[in-house]
Amino acid sequence: MALTGIEIFKKLPKTNCAECGVPTCLAFAMKLAAGQAELAACPHVSEQAKAELEEASAPPIRPLSIGVGEKALKIGGETVMFRHEKRFVNPPGIAVLVTDKMNEAEVEERLKKLKELKYERVGLFLQADLLAIRGESGDPGKFEALVKKVKEKLEGKGLILMSEDPKVLSAGAKACAELKPLLYAATKDNAEAMAGIAKEISAPLAVKGKSLDELTELTTKLTAAGLKDLVLDSSARTTRQAFEDQIIMRRAALLKKFRPLGFPTITFPCEMTDDQMKEALLASMFVAKYGGIVVLSNLEGHSLFPLLVERLNIFTDPQRPMATTQGIYEIGGPNENSPVLITSNFSLTYFIVSGEIEGSRMPSWLLVKDTEGLSVMTAWAAGKFGADVIGPFVKKCGIADKVKHRKLIIPGYAAVISGELEEELPDWKVMIGPREAGHIPAFLKMWKAE
Repeated sequence: MALTGIEIFKKLPKTNCAECGVPTCLAFAMKLAAGQAELAACPHVSEQAKAELEEASAPPIRPLSIGVGEKALKIGGETVMFRHEKRFVNPPGIAVLVTDKMNEAEVEERLKKLKELKYERVGLFLQADLLAIRGESGDPGKFEALVKKVKEKLEGKGLILMSEDPKVLSAGAKACAELKPLLYAATKDNAEAMAGIAKEISAPLAVKGKSLDELTELTTKLTAAGLKDLVLDSSARTTRQAFEDQIIMRRAALLKKFRPLGFPTITFPCEMTDDQMKEALLASMFVAKYGGIVVLSNLEGHSLFPLLVERLNIFTDPQRPMATTQGIYEIGGPNENSPVLITSNFSLTYFIVSGEIEGSRMPSWLLVKDTEGLSVMTAWAAGKFGADVIGPFVKKCGIADKVKHRKLIIPGYAAVISGELEEELPDWKVMIGPREAGHIPAFLKMWKAE
């Protein structure tokens, strides 16, 4: 049974040091009880208390990783039903399916798409995360050969190995044990054998039940056997039932603190339809409600890109604006005589401004100042886009080493800071650019470095 906030507070050091990011130990205890914080955030808690508070401090949905290294995919760890309550934590992994019955060309095509379908948005690269390999032939040797063949071409992507035959899955698992793949799937008939394989290579295990009741029995049995990193599949392959199961599992874990269903899920739009566009629609449903992994039959740019953008938007913290990394951005291959412009790091502002500069066909340097994701006007009003912060940024960012001239173009909405900025940057001439980004191309036509 989960501990209350007061019971947790009694086991904390009561230093009120605020190093956990919360002002007091009591407030931190309340967050732990609500599943909105992790015990690891407290630097002073004793080892004995850690052991006693393990259940209370764990997120309602257990987090786990698929793969190794910096590119390992993290799923689970969720603490809320709805994004506006706090935020969603780990975006779902998107996987593409191959089988050991496919010919070499088909497998290579999917691997190529997994590698090459990559999109840049708000300073991030969006792409699919996983390759799912299904052993349809029932031949352990054939499955193992395919796993060995593709694992060298993954370039950091994670693996899902799929077979309900322990012999087949074991052959594939041993061939890529160092990659820590997700093993799919333990069922009522093979749970003991599958648990042994997962333990042998210390890999996460997917659990497949014919109903939520059977799924609960299986996870209870497997966790008692020492397996903690589990992924759930309710076996539902109709739209309504799959949707209902996702919500029931999420509510049970978060609202009822029901541990047997407190694990991330895996979903299979690829098994629910033969229509590629309907598959994309189903995948979009699981991205929003509440798939931990979404397996697709193939990757196509026109359907993958919307899914990646949907995932990005849903799993962006609603309490923090989408922001671009502070720094110097080269647009169009600028040189030492190219103009230098500056703007805020609100992502929408950056992409509008950079797009207009690119459209002007005037190679330029764009300085992006960290304003905590605020637009130019809002950042100026908040004191985050004033002369006192822009001046030091321009001096330290290194743009002076890239250009001969000393002219800085500021947004027209920030014209009021031009005088103060020239005092901060006595070697620079501050030029007031247009108020609207759409007027940038016409403005840059008049550019002269000298």
